[in-house]
Amino acid sequence: MDILNDILDTLDLNGALYFRTDFSAPWSVTVPVLEGAARFHLVVQGQCTVTLPGDRVMTLYPGDLILIPRGQTHMLSDSPVDSAPSLETVLEQVEYDGEGVLVVGDGDKSANTQLVCGHFTFRKNADHPMLRALPDFLLTTSSMRAQNPWLDEILRLISRQMFAEHVGSDASVRRLSEVMFIELLRMGIEEQGQMEPLLKGFQDPHVGQALELLHRQPSSAWTVQSLAREVGMSRSSFADRFAELIGQGPMSYLSDWRLQKALSLLDESNITVQQVAAETGYQSPAAFTRAFAGKFGVAPTKYRREMN
Repeated sequence: MDILNDILDTLDLNGALYFRTDFSAPWSVTVPVLEGAARFHLVVQGQCTVTLPGDRVMTLYPGDLILIPRGQTHMLSDSPVDSAPSLETVLEQVEYDGEGVLVVGDGDKSANTQLVCGHFTFRKNADHPMLRALPDFLLTTSSMRAQNPWLDEILRLISRQMFAEHVGSDASVRRLSEVMFIELLRMGIEEQGQMEPLLKGFQDPHVGQALELLHRQPSSAWTVQSLAREVGMSRSSFADRFAELIGQGPMSYLSDWRLQKALSLLDESNITVQQVAAETGYQSPAAFTRAFAGKFGVAPTKYRREMN
């Protein structure tokens, strides 16, 4: 079982595109906050300076990609700037209608900055240790892409599709971008220090096996003791190892994951709340309702009405 894919499917990963750009210097724009989203910018031509909160400034070149997982505000510009007009202001100034290329300025075409910009969203209330461990940004350079041929090919396909303007190109790019996000996560888990314990947890022969059991059978009546027995460890050693790598204890992880599965079932199926409770391992609908309301601040029946 691919645990990462199960996590992203349950959290409802969806890719979306803002636009592709053709910016002539001087240009700058402030991208607003977008809660619950992960933004990305891929440089196809020229260069782009990215300024993040805390005065973190970096310059991206052709082939470079930045992923900003928490939807925080940031500035894009042709060179470092202290401030920039809002994205909304720029769109109004150039009378962009959401179709085709976002063109700003009319300078030297060979020096223009061309970007592919988009974002990923998750289901409302989506939560997992993996999302919590994501850094403020993930930067992928062209040299890093060379070491990850699969990711490199996906980014090349995205660039070609976005600038081809074929029928269905946007749909293709959205699907490719979702695969790109998965590959970026895999690479980020391997290269980011704060995500390293999770990678070890996924690969650990004992903790990884326990995670697979929890994801494959979330409705089973698991206990720390039964999980430890399944993976061949003592109860205390298993609990300590799981918490060290995953960032929370096995029962806490299971409780949170059951509720994430419940969100998915409430959103995407027509089964009753009673059936959702049974499929996610709760002994009664009342126990499920208490746990759900305690976590999300609303009863499951009301949540479903509000989502529909």
